[in-house]
Amino acid sequence: MKALVYQGPGKKAWMEREKPTVQKPTDVIVKVMKTTICGTDLHILKGDVPTVDEGRILGHEGVGVVEEVGSAIRNFKKGDSVLISCITSCGSCPNCKRQLYAHCDDGGWILGHRIDGTQAEYVRIPHGDNSLYPIPEGADEEALVMLSDILPTGLEIGVQSGGVKPGDTIAIVGAGPVGMSALLTAQFYSPGRIIMIDMDPARLALARQFGATDTVQVGSEDAAQTVMQMTGGQGVDVAIEAVGVPATFDICQKIVMPGGKLANVGVHGKSVDLHIEDLWIKNINISMGLVCTSTTPMLLKTVQAGKVDPKKLITHRFDFDDILDAYEVFGNAAREKAMKVIIAA
Repeated sequence: MKALVYQGPGKKAWMEREKPTVQKPTDVIVKVMKTTICGTDLHILKGDVPTVDEGRILGHEGVGVVEEVGSAIRNFKKGDSVLISCITSCGSCPNCKRQLYAHCDDGGWILGHRIDGTQAEYVRIPHGDNSLYPIPEGADEEALVMLSDILPTGLEIGVQSGGVKPGDTIAIVGAGPVGMSALLTAQFYSPGRIIMIDMDPARLALARQFGATDTVQVGSEDAAQTVMQMTGGQGVDVAIEAVGVPATFDICQKIVMPGGKLANVGVHGKSVDLHIEDLWIKNINISMGLVCTSTTPMLLKTVQAGKVDPKKLITHRFDFDDILDAYEVFGNAAREKAMKVIIAA
């Protein structure tokens, strides 16, 4: 089979690899029909994730068709259409019992990280009964690819951890795929005002189409100062960081109001300055974490009901054999006006 293989920092190749086989009774082999690229994949290629070995097949998102099942699999059979979760969960360890699937003793984020991932014609999914979801008949599979990772990430780590409530003023720093996912899912909770902050005017214009009430362009104005002016010096109830660099975390520290919440979603490769000398007196909460995908079943229902349309996050489409072109586009998102790409068999 063909697969996108990490070959060390800055190096990747679309090459022949051996088709995966069932190794444990709880495994499922899936023929990948559609996948995508995540910002985390770009971090890996930059060498920011040293736990990824050379020779690893990248990718942790996608939909496909069951090719083979292990003897212990009860919920799926050959030919079933499935959504692949970015998080693998055994369902029985202490953390899984607490719905902390990201910290499963025999799973978590392992696809495209510690085991071979979904940017391939076939992928092995451990603990398939707990790590795959049946795709409803007639569902838009492109839209469902967004449910593998970014939509539950924006919802769980940004919106829910931030405690967004009806009437809140919230700010989302970063209008990339995860920031946009936070924007879409924040609207489940009817905030009164959603301020989107980014450097890219094209992404800010798109954010307004997706429901942002206000936008702030970093660079052309002091983002923190502008938000404070917009809120009458009060700041925001919830500041969601969706980039993963010190500057954007700093903006969130400056704009969160007393009693507010700062929800960090971005993947940080460098330390940040925590201004505790300013924050200790403000009665704020700071949260961060890795998505557990416990909201995936609910999100499947909302997509099917037409309450949220993640397909509008897709800007480019490629065939599997053009995956290197897809990386070029996604890696230069501002130049290419790219949000999420779909790579299809």
